[in-house]
Amino acid sequence: MDRENEKVAAPKKGRRQSAPGKPGRSLVFILIALVALTGGMFLSGNTTPRLGIDLAGGTSITLQAKDEPGQKKSAINPTNMNTAVSIINNRVNGLGVSEAEVQTQGEDNIIVNIPKGTNEKQAREQVGTTAQLYFRPVLTVASGEPTPEPSASSGKDKEKDKGADPDKATEKGDGKASSTPTASGSPTSQGRAVTDGLKADATPTPKASDKGSDKDKGAPTPTPSADPATAALQKKFTELDCTDKAARGKVGDGIKPSEQTVACGKNNAGQWEKYVLGPAELNGKDVDDAKATINQQSGAWVVNMDFTSGGSKKFSQTTSKLSQQQPPMNQFAIVLDGEVASAPSVNQTLSANAEISGSFTQESAQDLANILSYGALPLTFHEQSVTTVSPALGGEQLHAGLIAGAIGLALVIIYLVVYYRGLSLIAIASLLVSAALTYTLMTLLGPAISFTLNLPAVCGAIVAIGITADSFIVFFERVRDEIREGRTLRPAVERAWPRARRTILVSDFVSFLAAAVLFIVTVGKVQGFAFTLGLTTLLDVVVVFFFTKPLMTLMARKKFFANGHKWSGLDPKRLGAKPPLRRTRRATGSAAGPVDPKEA
Repeated sequence: MDRENEKVAAPKKGRRQSAPGKPGRSLVFILIALVALTGGMFLSGNTTPRLGIDLAGGTSITLQAKDEPGQKKSAINPTNMNTAVSIINNRVNGLGVSEAEVQTQGEDNIIVNIPKGTNEKQAREQVGTTAQLYFRPVLTVASGEPTPEPSASSGKDKEKDKGADPDKATEKGDGKASSTPTASGSPTSQGRAVTDGLKADATPTPKASDKGSDKDKGAPTPTPSADPATAALQKKFTELDCTDKAARGKVGDGIKPSEQTVACGKNNAGQWEKYVLGPAELNGKDVDDAKATINQQSGAWVVNMDFTSGGSKKFSQTTSKLSQQQPPMNQFAIVLDGEVASAPSVNQTLSANAEISGSFTQESAQDLANILSYGALPLTFHEQSVTTVSPALGGEQLHAGLIAGAIGLALVIIYLVVYYRGLSLIAIASLLVSAALTYTLMTLLGPAISFTLNLPAVCGAIVAIGITADSFIVFFERVRDEIREGRTLRPAVERAWPRARRTILVSDFVSFLAAAVLFIVTVGKVQGFAFTLGLTTLLDVVVVFFFTKPLMTLMARKKFFANGHKWSGLDPKRLGAKPPLRRTRRATGSAAGPVDPKEA
């Protein structure tokens, strides 16, 4: 062979070649990753991916926000839409629904996905109505747990209790705060003193006098014997357990604004309390605006409220009555969808503006301001579409998706076996590792980031089969090209890898970029397709680098592949390879004479 070919076989000094490295380490790494992910999957108790509504069944409701006629400016903006999402999410949770999804879509749509097992009619009624915000006077406040039944006492104690003044009554028992409405309308109370204070920003109006008027001293409650409704309310209050999520969700069902009611709310310590509330004095439409700000004097976070002209008159009359009462009857509750968001006490008569102060953080002050503002918004939601998927239909779709994936995988495997023969074993093993990594990650991402496997996500996984197989094909073809040039398998693998690696990285980068753009610019179920495509593309890089290439390096040391068996997929004759590249000795003279260059 001439010196030019000799240079190809023996590169110049200083030129670096791709080294085989230690492929066993990479294979051990990928095995440890698989074991760790599988172990985490079983330890977490989640062995299957979370399924979306289109696969598991459920109800998907699309709500469209609309401005009411006659408003000067649109109330549809990201802040109000996010507040609406939070309120609707609370409503859905109040139904005892788990794994529900509430998210915005575009500028004016909200998508509510409720999984199977939920009353569709009740869910539509809850999410399709505008948030109800009311200001109600507080009659009684007590611990959120059910009030224990009084223990039996002697006849003498009973006679003594009959003549006791309700306003001076004390509670016996474990010392927990509790209170009940009484016939005179002045509830007995051992409840906390609310720390939220309310003060006027505008000039206070004169206090209205209450010359013996029971009406001005609170909401009078008839005796149980005279009014069965009051007895029922008292029983409901006594039995109410605000620590029970299901009980909180039903506490205000069917109650009109003009009726007394019971409600639950959290105090400043984060503990549940229950209230008896009087008829609503104002509603959310009476609030013009509410903002969370920092008080310049105290440096604490406060919430400033501005009322409409009609709301100012109502608020002035209400605070005039409440400011003359004793705790807790000098409080008014801000009630959103039947739950007390805040219960500040009134220290003086207020008019158009008010400031709610207390132990607010920035987040809690902004949350309360959003609640007050949202209740005043001229924003209503119209049911644009409702899609109900039965569990049977979802199961059929999942079954069809799995069949499509199996068919796609089978066609890829058939192609690999027919065209690459023995090399197809490496490709199939790589596909199995990629599938195992994808499955375990999808299962673990369900509880971690609420990832759900919907039908578009299944489509993304099917498309990923082709992307992953394409990476193997690029590598295999590079190796076969080197064999065609006359090189043996082991150097062919190491020389082919750098060029194949660049091509694989560029191809996967383009696929991942497309998936990322699709994920960002789309919403809803299409994001599931984009997320799955991006995830499998990243896993393709991991599998090719840490499994396919090291496994190929190990297989190149086996005689079946190294000798180019006709079923190995690397047969030099079948590939039309050139004569092997060998280093030859320089021709030297001998007794037989010089060597003919052609024979060399």
